[in-house]
This record gives sequence, C-alpha cells and structure tokens, in this order.
Amino acid sequence: MDVPDVRLVGVRKAYGDVIAVDGVDLEVASGEFFTLLGPSGSGKTTTLRLIAGFERPDEGRIELAGRDVTGLPPYPRDVNTVFQDYALFPHMTVAENVAYGLRVKGVPRRERRLRVEEILQIVQLAGLGNRKPSELSGGQRQRVALARAMVNHPQVLLLDEPLGALDLKLRQEMQIELKRIQRAVREVGITFVYVTHDQEEALTMSDRLAVFNDGKVEQIGTPAAVYERPENAFVAGFVGASNVLQRFGRTFTVRPEKIRMSADGGTRRDDDNAATGRIRDVVYAGMFTRYVVDLDDGGELVVVRQNLETSSTEALDARGRRVLLEWRADHAIETKPEREENHDSSS
Repeated sequence: MDVPDVRLVGVRKAYGDVIAVDGVDLEVASGEFFTLLGPSGSGKTTTLRLIAGFERPDEGRIELAGRDVTGLPPYPRDVNTVFQDYALFPHMTVAENVAYGLRVKGVPRRERRLRVEEILQIVQLAGLGNRKPSELSGGQRQRVALARAMVNHPQVLLLDEPLGALDLKLRQEMQIELKRIQRAVREVGITFVYVTHDQEEALTMSDRLAVFNDGKVEQIGTPAAVYERPENAFVAGFVGASNVLQRFGRTFTVRPEKIRMSADGGTRRDDDNAATGRIRDVVYAGMFTRYVVDLDDGGELVVVRQNLETSSTEALDARGRRVLLEWRADHAIETKPEREENHDSSS
C-alpha cells in the first residue's frame, strides 16, 4: 500500500485540564482533499496545528510521508498553511507576495518568475502580478494566499477556514474554485488538509472528511457515505439536517428530504416507516420549504420539499394541517447514540 502523506496515531493534546485532541487516528492519502469538519471546540484546528508543528502532542505520533515529525518544529516539515486572514504583505505586489517563499529559499530569479507565472495561471490571476493586495477583491486576495502557499510545491497544504471572511455568494463560488485548483495541482502531488465548521464546504470539496466532536473523530468517509450513512446521532445531526427517531426499540435517522408528505387520510398505521401528525411550523426558503410536524405519538419530524410548483402562500397555508409522513426502509439508518462522556475541548 502507498504510504499516506499524513498519518496521526493516537495523538493527544491537552491544555491543563482541557483535552483538545483525544486519541486521534487518521490517514490522508497523497493528493487527497481531506477535510477536518466539526463545531467550534471540537479539536479540528488543534489537530491542524499539530500537523503543522505549531503545537506538540502530549502523546502519539505524527508522520508525513512515513517520516516521523512528531518532535520537529514547523520549518523542517514540508507543509504550508493558509489562514483565514490571508496575511499578505501590503507593500508588495501580487507577484512579489507569491515569490516571497521562493526568494527566502534562494531560488534563482528566472526560475522564481517562471514558477510565479505558472501558479498565477492556475489560480486564474494571470496578468495581475503587478497589482497590490489593496487593489484586489476578497476572492482574489484569497487566491494570492493560496498561490503563495502552493508555489513552493509543499507535500501538504493546510487550510484553516480560509473562506470564513468571504460573503456567502463568494464563499460558494470559491468552494468550487478551490476544488478546481486542487485538481489542477494534483499532478504536482500536493495534498490538501482543510479545516471548516461549514458542512456545505466539507460536502462540496472533500474527497474524504473526518467529523470531529469533543476532541475525537466520530466518523471518517466520503461525503456521500458520511451524509447517507451517519454512524451515530451526532454525525447525523451535524452533517446536514436530520431527524433522529426512537421507535420499537430502535434509534434511527431519516434525512428531511427523504420523507414523503401527503394529506392524512385518517387511517392509523402501525408501521416503522410511517407516522401521522400536524404541521406546526413552515419555513419558506425560496427553492424549498421546511415543515416541522408534531407527531401523534410524540416527538417531531422535519420535512423538506422542493418548491417545484408551490408558492410561498401555498406553503405557509399548510400550517395546522394533518399529514401522513412516509419513508423507505432503506432511508431509515440505524445509528448509535452520542457518546455519553463529554470532555472540554478547544477548536
């Protein structure tokens, strides 16, 4: 088997009584776009800092391409980090910012120029090399920061919520752009490790992702596997919206978009895959409407329906109606409950 570019074995990090990372094991393959996903305080950023060398683990081992780097400072590690604030030099041009790391390493001027032109082409900033950062948009500055981090061809590129400062529309555009850039440099062999609390980012860009909670990894898998088959209630609730039900001695989750909703015909059904209730709340969100249904046998279900032909008035008028909810048996995924232990942790 190929040696992974990043391997963590039993990594633990605590700050006094606060356990930030608690026995994390994971592997990231060469050229992979791997995301560390979790809420604030889950340990994902601390894990990234451990890989970068900004922090030292209390226990465990960190390897880069099979080399044990656990005790090494950041500089000898073949990694670069892109932060949320970009940290561009305002007095330098775009080309000078991108070339800075090459100049520090003593790369000859002609080679620097060629490599800068190449990477600016990849991030679609060709022709903007003479501009200052203040003359660029937020998305363009973010791409300059990426270009500066990638021009050295690091083995691993670490990205700490780099899209967090952008507005929603630009962030969505940059998610697609960042994945395109990753594919463009894959032949160079750069592995991306990305930190985010945004489930949409993780599902949009990742080859695989690890879901963090309280310093531990709850699940690792492809976006489709994690979304469609969450292993426990935390993953089901955090990665997208989900309904967690306990019926007939089973705990299972059903995604809101998998539930069919129709008028209640009044026939009571003793069925694992159906329920009746009354619509309590309606949230019209343009492309879809979210319905919250109080169930007759207790609890609630959230149902999402696309507004293919439904107007906002029709959707809102549904409040108070009785409905029958049905779902396929294979869409009811049995899950384990959340872990009972609850360690304090740092993001």
